[in-house]
Amino acid sequence: YNRPVPGSPDLLVLEGMSFYGYHGETQAERTLGNRFHVDVEIRMDLSRAGRTDDIADTIDYTHAFALVRAIVEDQQYSLIEAIAARIAEALLAEPGIGSVKIRVGKQPPIAGAIDRCSVIIERFAVQEGAHQ
Repeated sequence: YNRPVPGSPDLLVLEGMSFYGYHGETQAERTLGNRFHVDVEIRMDLSRAGRTDDIADTIDYTHAFALVRAIVEDQQYSLIEAIAARIAEALLAEPGIGSVKIRVGKQPPIAGAIDRCSVIIERFAVQEGAHQ
């Protein structure tokens, strides 16, 4: 179900990122590790960058990739929900980003056939002067 997102219609998308991390509820998952798959949609106004052709007017996707990588590879969480939330927080701290949609998936350690279990979260930047 897609609903209109407030703010800019522009998206910067990082698709198919894959990292090895040590997250999970069981000690085995946290010790052996697993491959985690991440997709990110960053909603921000890209019109200025389109006009100026200057990296300073957008978010450098290599920087965004590095933020995601550091969370998945260098930190440890029990839940993929927590990984997604940390990624969202890190990206929303960057200037100009209005909202993010984060998908984090892994192959769960369960008997039976399943390609991947994922969570998708959407978070919005806090607007100056907005009521909480």
